Amino acid sequence: MSETVLLYNLAGTEAGRRLKPVLLKMRIRIRIVEPESYQLPIETLIGGRTATADKGDAGAENAPKAGMSTAIPEPMLVMEGFSERRLDQLLAEMRRHKVPPIALKAIVTAHNREWSSVMLYEELKKEHEAMNGGAE
Repeated sequence: MSETVLLYNLAGTEAGRRLKPVLLKMRIRIRIVEPESYQLPIETLIGGRTATADKGDAGAENAPKAGMSTAIPEPMLVMEGFSERRLDQLLAEMRRHKVPPIALKAIVTAHNREWSSVMLYEELKKEHEAMNGGAE
């Protein structure tokens, strides 16, 4: 499985400007996720496949729940296919190249791969707020 990073809201930012050369140097596949794709399953975005009707009810599963936003208003990284060593290497290179902190980062798992980007964002946001005592 090739290493892939999904990038959200990093275009035109200092973090994006510093991160892209790191990813290219490490030969990591980059996918920029635009708002019109936020409701697609993460596995579709990672694989570059388009959503099809044969996904069954996946569209309903990935639809926003009542009260859930359909936007991702801040930078987010979603990583797939990394060994522990390569993930450590990526994070070290990000520090070395002074990539500004990106608070919301996730690894694709069997549990979250069918989620939409919005669902993953909402979960990461909750976890981040819980770890930081509700403060940004």
